[in-house]
Amino acid sequence: MKGSRAREPRAVDADLEGFAPVPPPAWMRWLPFAYVALVLCLEVGIRAEWAVSFFLIAVPAIAAYAYGPFVVASLTVFAILLEGFLAAGARHLGETHHVTADIATAVVGVLATALALHRRRQERHLVHANSVAEALMRTLLRPVPHQVGQVLAAGLYRPSEAGTMVGGDLFDIRSTPSGERAVIGDVRGKGLQAVHAVAAVLGSFREAAHEDVGLEVVAARLERRLAREAKEIPDEELFATALLVEYDSGAQRVRLSNHGHVEPVLISGGEVRVLDDPPVLPLGLGSLAESDGRAVWSHPLAPGDVLLLVTDGLVEARNHSGAFYPLLERLAHRFGGRPAPGPAEVVDFLNTDLPRHARSLHDDVAILAISPNAAG
Repeated sequence: MKGSRAREPRAVDADLEGFAPVPPPAWMRWLPFAYVALVLCLEVGIRAEWAVSFFLIAVPAIAAYAYGPFVVASLTVFAILLEGFLAAGARHLGETHHVTADIATAVVGVLATALALHRRRQERHLVHANSVAEALMRTLLRPVPHQVGQVLAAGLYRPSEAGTMVGGDLFDIRSTPSGERAVIGDVRGKGLQAVHAVAAVLGSFREAAHEDVGLEVVAARLERRLAREAKEIPDEELFATALLVEYDSGAQRVRLSNHGHVEPVLISGGEVRVLDDPPVLPLGLGSLAESDGRAVWSHPLAPGDVLLLVTDGLVEARNHSGAFYPLLERLAHRFGGRPAPGPAEVVDFLNTDLPRHARSLHDDVAILAISPNAAG
């Protein structure tokens, strides 16, 4: 439904860091000086009567791509002085065409300085907009504590577009009187409309999860909230896949309600397997079902077990040959037959292993791992 190693993904529970303008690549910063060096080499190497110094008119424009207005203005003055020096060396300083070249360099320099100033202002505007967007998303996807009630937990949100946190994936976990309750989901679409829907689902979950009602009732409330959101937008095709989880520490069991979402994975006793209970329709499409059928399933979850919840951005990440990320195989290779890992260890492994498989992502990735606290 819904990289590159240049910018590392950040877990949602990391401290919020302000965006900074992306610096230009090194070659672009060196380009004006390399260009001047090339002009000087041509001036020395060409014996014919060529006014090679006229090429220096382009120096301010080249510098405007990588530098601010002060540097561009300084390079403009430097280019004019260098033009005059070369013209004087050839005894052409006072000739009309050289004076015209100096004036043209000054005009280009003024325009390039204005362009550099405008680019800096646009960069600051984008930095502010991205910072607000990231702060919004981090408010929605709140930090996942190391321990939530009777379970240990870890979460990760990896956006498909580097430098942004806005997307349609969601997750949360809460300690409630009914046990530890969690949700992970994926809203259809992207952009602000998806963010609105994410806010609606998470807000409804955070309110309903603390009430003394069954997991079926929590799911029904999310269904109604998303239906209202679809009418307000309006969007008749708005829906969200979701997986609801409730952990009972006394019975050491977990209850699951899968609404069209990716099946959870259980790492237990050195084995990795999918809990492939039959799902029901995604949230927002419940009215299409003639009968909900059985919507909640129960499984043992003991200390040392890890329940892994992911969105389809992970399992549908493709490598250069088009193969999907082999989640079960990779987990079995890393954790199979070994001592029980912690949730953070599982999430960290996926965070580093996924880029080895897929250089770029075409969908956001959300991961939530929980494990009963043996010390609890």
